[in-house]
Amino acid sequence: MNALYSRRIEPAESPLPLELVETQVDLYYHIALAMYLAIEANNRRGQATVFILPVGPVWQYRRFVELCRLRAPDLSRAHFFFMDEYLNEDGKLIAPEHPLSFRGFVERELITPMPASARLDREQVRFPDPEKPADTDRRLESLGGAEVCFAGVGINGHLAFNEPPEAGTACSEEEFARLPTRVVRLSRETIITNSHTALSGAYEEIPHQAVTVGMSQILASRQIRIYLNRPWQSAVARRLMFGEVSSRFPASLVRSHPQAQLVMLKELAEPPRIGLA
Repeated sequence: MNALYSRRIEPAESPLPLELVETQVDLYYHIALAMYLAIEANNRRGQATVFILPVGPVWQYRRFVELCRLRAPDLSRAHFFFMDEYLNEDGKLIAPEHPLSFRGFVERELITPMPASARLDREQVRFPDPEKPADTDRRLESLGGAEVCFAGVGINGHLAFNEPPEAGTACSEEEFARLPTRVVRLSRETIITNSHTALSGAYEEIPHQAVTVGMSQILASRQIRIYLNRPWQSAVARRLMFGEVSSRFPASLVRSHPQAQLVMLKELAEPPRIGLA
């Protein structure tokens, strides 16, 4: 057994600023409030707000909408770049009506319920286009890059759908960090894990392709906020913080970012449970 998995995580020992929260709901509100406060601060300065955002974690957006209902911010200068979307076998975006569509989820959870006083136009909410992936990179660059990238981490360390190189494929950390927005094949680990979280294990229903924002765009963000809320991310947290920095576990590359921080459930600080169940 890897000794990495036997250690308890102490925030004082973390190579990244680390905050532990009690519950899933605490974590969702943490993201929502961070988004809200960044927008308010930029509005006071007369500046635009540019985020890269995940669908996973997922339930922070209804909390963000709740905050906007309590005190509506001006969202007219906000730009939300969502990380990725599934593709069908023809390389086309799955329909928004598909139950796994990230675009459909964002429409239902963020755009439609947003109070009119908060003003969030659909043109301010962008997903990468598999037919023109470089458009995302050009648009982000034109806005000066993302102020904050909010992210979860996959079981194999992926950020967005930036999957580790296939076994036997040489890709240095520097090369991986330069990867742009592009179409990717999903790894077996991602397909199986996502089937567990979204389809009760029906792995044959998970699409095998996606379009993803690049590692280059993520690492160019002025801040990176990583959130861990799944039980299996106990091992992910340890590899992220204390494992080898390698393209084989992409999230480890954020350890060199000057403004990266980690927020996770308190239970994930305990060593992973090892034993038959």
